[in-house]
Amino acid sequence: MTRHRELFRRYVRPQWPRLIVLTVLLFGNIAIELIAPLWVSRFIDGVQSGATNRALITIAILFMVFTAARPIVMGIAGYLSEDVGWRSTNRLRTDLVRHCLNLDLSFHRKHTPGELMERVDGDVSELAEFLSFFVFGVVGRALLSIGIIVMAFLVDYRIGLTLVVAAAAVLIILRTTQRLAVPKSQALRAAKADMSSFLEERLGGRETIRANGGRAHLFEEMDGRIGVLVRRTRAAMVASRYSSSLLELMVALSAVAVLALGAYLLPSGSISLGEIYLGYYYTDLLSFSLIVVTMHMEGLQRASAAIRRIGELTAIQPTVVSGPGHEPDRGSLDIEFENVDFGYGGTQRALDGVSFRLAAGQTLGLLGRTGSGKTTIARLICREQDPTGGAVRIGGADIRDYTLPQLRGLVTMVTQDVQLFHATLRDNLTLFDDSVPDERLLAALDQLHLRKWYESLPDGLDAVLVDGGGSLSAGEAQLVALTRAFLDDPDVVVLDEASSRLDPATERLVETATGRLLEGRTGVVVAHRLHTVRALDHIAVLDQGRIQEIGEQTKLSADPTSRFATLLAGGTS
Repeated sequence: MTRHRELFRRYVRPQWPRLIVLTVLLFGNIAIELIAPLWVSRFIDGVQSGATNRALITIAILFMVFTAARPIVMGIAGYLSEDVGWRSTNRLRTDLVRHCLNLDLSFHRKHTPGELMERVDGDVSELAEFLSFFVFGVVGRALLSIGIIVMAFLVDYRIGLTLVVAAAAVLIILRTTQRLAVPKSQALRAAKADMSSFLEERLGGRETIRANGGRAHLFEEMDGRIGVLVRRTRAAMVASRYSSSLLELMVALSAVAVLALGAYLLPSGSISLGEIYLGYYYTDLLSFSLIVVTMHMEGLQRASAAIRRIGELTAIQPTVVSGPGHEPDRGSLDIEFENVDFGYGGTQRALDGVSFRLAAGQTLGLLGRTGSGKTTIARLICREQDPTGGAVRIGGADIRDYTLPQLRGLVTMVTQDVQLFHATLRDNLTLFDDSVPDERLLAALDQLHLRKWYESLPDGLDAVLVDGGGSLSAGEAQLVALTRAFLDDPDVVVLDEASSRLDPATERLVETATGRLLEGRTGVVVAHRLHTVRALDHIAVLDQGRIQEIGEQTKLSADPTSRFATLLAGGTS
């Protein structure tokens, strides 16, 4: 319940003006539903007792006013209920996205994007759906049920007792049938999810299936899943129909009981015909209200489960947090590693006692086999993770002293696997920042000597790129990433394998743009191929998390005993 109260306090309570109006409308709707049939009852009794036409017309007009008011109240309340639900959950969704983005790399290694999407969108949508009907679907109907029983006792205590017994019977039947129907419904949803997953996977691999003659096996698998889907659909429908049939029978028996009681009491004058109608109407309304409340209990359970999962996600705190803040002199900044250790959770360290200093405005190339620690150094400079020992300094200050926004403004990283969004080239360059003018984008492309490449694209800045980079080659995607980095105007640039897997023509463009980006900036380049680092000032060769050799490139390449010279001679990194 603590999580429920916390979510209510943070996301629902700030909308208290709407909640007050919604509460007034809720009680107004309950009053209308309880009072409207009283006018019909009085009309019936008035006709029997010989009331004047004027009195009967007045009663009829009042009934019509109440009847006309209800859909108006329901319409306004429904809109407000949806509005409160979606406003609250949209704020929650935004906060969850921000929270996930703030969590460090170790968290994202353990949780897939699909899992996070289910938390951020699936669970929040479940909560939004519940909040949108909770006020009228659960609270409103529950209060209405209490009001109906009170009104029934005011009419006649015997009718009130009959309704209490009927309500208890309806609730027992609902709970019993739900225990039978819910597992069938859950099994059906599981079968549908399995079918969707199967179709998505097979359609995604359609070229492989066609090329290798796998169609027959595919349809055989599909027939089996369709059979399961049909059987579970039939079982769920039978259980649902069984439940509804029992409810209809119970509602009918309750109505018969009220009518039989009325027929017994009417001759003695203990009850009027209008009151019999009132008892019958309240019986039907009570049964419907209880059915609505009970059916929504499953939604309450799903919402509670969603709140629990959301709470578990928000309880995870980032290990990389903002520092107190530090303002360095802008321009190229020096980078220093002092006895830095780092491990990814296993027994073997990814970095072991790494120390070096890169002067401001200088560039460093990192060489080594896969797993030697090159990418780890790059990530530590960007503070995607913190070292387990030692310190990383930029501009003379420990990077943990900077706030995260300050550090992001100082350091920009270009990775090999560039993330493109299904949006225009303009939006991919600015990351959806509308304040960046087109002139600045074109100027950046000119300074990176990419104008010819840009002019070869259809529609220019309005060219639509596909998420995942399907509309551009790997090299062209890296050109987009380099332009992004240039627009950031960082003091330190980190390029993680930014020139691998490229065709010769695009590689020349990337090398030119990279050189322009690194001008006047401190740069660290992770490379798998030796020619990537030929234009850099310094070289560091890593092996098993340790720096085996570091120095100026010209001196290392001229020293036949150096590891770098050996790599050059062998043509490998």
